[in-house]
Amino acid sequence: MAGMCFGVVGETETSAPVQPSSRAVRRRKMEIHQLRFLAADVVAESERKRRKVEDASPASPSRVCSYALKNCIVENNGSEAKSENRCASPSSAFQSEHEAVEVCPKFGMTSVCGRRRDMEDAVAIHPSFSRGNPRNPAGLHFFGVYDGHGCSHVAMKCKDRFHEIVRDEVEGGVDASWKEMMERSFSRMDKEVTDWGRGAGVSASNCRCDLQTPQCDAVGSTAVVAVVAPDKVVVSNCGDSRAVLCRNGVAVPLTSDHKPDREDELERIEKAGGRVIYWDGPRVLGVLAMSRAIGDNYLKPFVISEPEVTVTDRTADDECLILATDGLWDVVSNDTACSVARMCLQSQKPPSPPQSPGSEANVADGGESSDKACSDASMLLTKLALARHSTDNVSVVVVDLRRNL
Repeated sequence: MAGMCFGVVGETETSAPVQPSSRAVRRRKMEIHQLRFLAADVVAESERKRRKVEDASPASPSRVCSYALKNCIVENNGSEAKSENRCASPSSAFQSEHEAVEVCPKFGMTSVCGRRRDMEDAVAIHPSFSRGNPRNPAGLHFFGVYDGHGCSHVAMKCKDRFHEIVRDEVEGGVDASWKEMMERSFSRMDKEVTDWGRGAGVSASNCRCDLQTPQCDAVGSTAVVAVVAPDKVVVSNCGDSRAVLCRNGVAVPLTSDHKPDREDELERIEKAGGRVIYWDGPRVLGVLAMSRAIGDNYLKPFVISEPEVTVTDRTADDECLILATDGLWDVVSNDTACSVARMCLQSQKPPSPPQSPGSEANVADGGESSDKACSDASMLLTKLALARHSTDNVSVVVVDLRRNL
């Protein structure tokens, strides 16, 4: 009987289990959630330790260079540049003299449309874009920012071609100075844009300017271009985009805006037979708010493409280089921009392992990066410009010039 009694009880429990109370159900769910959180924490902790071990090993210059190219989409005739071929180390003699200098500097870029209807800015970044020549050894890196007006096709043409023109001039100009090479580069770029605009190139691109001007003579772009070498920074500027060097916390302007009311520019325009008319600010013939640009054929010879070139020796106090369109500089001063970029660089964390160009580590909203601190700086400057109600497209490039990192 005792056995039968136990059998009945066991059978009853199996066929009709007792329903737990609502309080027990809630307690059980909380225990399951706690287990899930603990599991997630364990996975995150193991991943953090793995990255810490990988980051502890020092990266060679070639490895750093490879990181930069993997995280930057380098356009070269429509294809991605090969990191193993384009990131060669400098010659032994040059390396002994500048052995502490990184082969490929870290950088970050952000480019947004902002409050404008159309995006007319363009940015080009090409690490190790040139083999150089005997006077200018290998290790040259190209950074260009272009602010189009009238339409975007001149800025996009500069993005696609300017670095190739500069590379040809650098590799072929054995006896030429940097000033001569960059002036020839700007002249060639301007001629290509003019010839291309009058040919079939623009009509094939379906630009909105086709409906306005058949020959696209009323379209142009500013250009601020920096060639970073192990021992110097060469900056060429045409227009009101700007380059600023942050050196030991001090903002050092490397360009001067080409505004029509600048004393020497006003004199040059009037001597050529033009006029500066104040229509919502000083404008050449009351139209263009800058006195130098690539393109704008209808305003020549008053608007010229000749750049101003500065060659600055790099020092141990150099921290970063900032290139940006006037969407930033209209509302943010040089000193403020350098302070923001410096803050981001000084608070940087150890570098993370390389990731693919489409990964979450890259800059959002139209950005590229080889370094999180630089990308943070470019994004923060862009957000600052928008917060201060910049009405233009905003494009910012931050290049880390520090050594022994």
